[in-house]
Amino acid sequence: MDILVVGGGGREHAVIKALSASPKIDKIYCAPGNGGISKLAECFPVKATDIDGQVELAEKLKPDFVFVTPDDPLVMGLVDRLNEKGFRTFGPRANAAILEGSKVFSKSLMKKYGIPTAAYETFTDAEKAIEYIKAQNSYPAVIKCDGLALGKGVIIAQNEQEAVEAVNSMLIGGKFGKSGSEIVIEEFMTGPEVTVLAFTDGKTVKPMVSSMDHKRAFDNDEGLNTGGMGTIAPNPLYTKDKADECMKNIFIPTIEAMRKEGRPFKGCLYFGLMLTPEGAKVVEYNCRFGDPEAQVVLPLLKTDLVDIIEAIDEERLDKLDVQWSDGACACVVMASGGYPEKYPTGLPISGFNADGQLADGSAYVYHAGTKLEGETFLTAGGRVLGVTATAPTLKEALDKSYKAVGEISFDNAHFRRDIGKRALNG
Repeated sequence: MDILVVGGGGREHAVIKALSASPKIDKIYCAPGNGGISKLAECFPVKATDIDGQVELAEKLKPDFVFVTPDDPLVMGLVDRLNEKGFRTFGPRANAAILEGSKVFSKSLMKKYGIPTAAYETFTDAEKAIEYIKAQNSYPAVIKCDGLALGKGVIIAQNEQEAVEAVNSMLIGGKFGKSGSEIVIEEFMTGPEVTVLAFTDGKTVKPMVSSMDHKRAFDNDEGLNTGGMGTIAPNPLYTKDKADECMKNIFIPTIEAMRKEGRPFKGCLYFGLMLTPEGAKVVEYNCRFGDPEAQVVLPLLKTDLVDIIEAIDEERLDKLDVQWSDGACACVVMASGGYPEKYPTGLPISGFNADGQLADGSAYVYHAGTKLEGETFLTAGGRVLGVTATAPTLKEALDKSYKAVGEISFDNAHFRRDIGKRALNG
């Protein structure tokens, strides 16, 4: 089988690494890919959001399968376009990807079908939104723009002034463009967060191993929100009882609700959950693998990923036994100094062999923002690398990841030193 993977970050590298382990795979293509991915796949400089370009590339390469990984092309309907051309695909069609593409849609769906989530209201008028905030007089308040905003469209306001500024920046100032033309204001939930990715063919849902993300830029959860500075799996706070509760109250009801709405969801559905004192509630849905959650979940997958994507395509996931390894996985993100704000690119990375990996193979390095010039790997993004290790225990996995981080360097590299600490300390 030849397969084309759309995207070019650490998550795509994790997907490609998992696919490349399958004996069914002959050739892997990736567009646009990155320096590290180029060692496993033939890369083409077509942006993930260039829908016409991706369709043209697929028609040229004629792959047996196209794996659409990032949120933007899924929401923009790349799967629909590829299906029209007769390609088998992994990823939801646009009418299902709206679960991530519109927070107003997803919150309305949860309200309609009784899926637990934070209380909320939606607004397009700044004056009415501010009236509501003042009437609620409850802080922190969570203010979200409706559409995709590169993970930055959520503001947690600590007081009335911050809330008013957030509303005005979205609805009047156009800070997030069209994505912020409608907003959701919701209650602030408390409790530990858990991410659960799930395979689904629109009828059956099979949750993956749970994970714990670390969003803030600095240790002790300080600094700005980022795309994720590291992850561990499984999340020890996500017990079997919690998993059963989520399956019954959230996972199955979500898949059934989407089917009833005529929007069957096929692919990977990301459940961002909060374990509140009242029970598990949905923080958000994503319509694809999380990044860097994929980097710790996929290394624990025992079942052939190609078998899974074929079962999803043919809607026979219920017949497949998806198995996971015991043990733990940890990923420490090495980012450019200054991320998530301004940062330099084009800096040489040292510590790698010719494949962009550690010579001793003690950890696997997922490339997120790198490019290859000659034989030198250079930084090419905010999040540069995801240094990942598996081991029988979480502590061993973290020790291996951090030891590997110490062997890699580039100017002003930044990483958190407390990934997994909350999990280890209970």
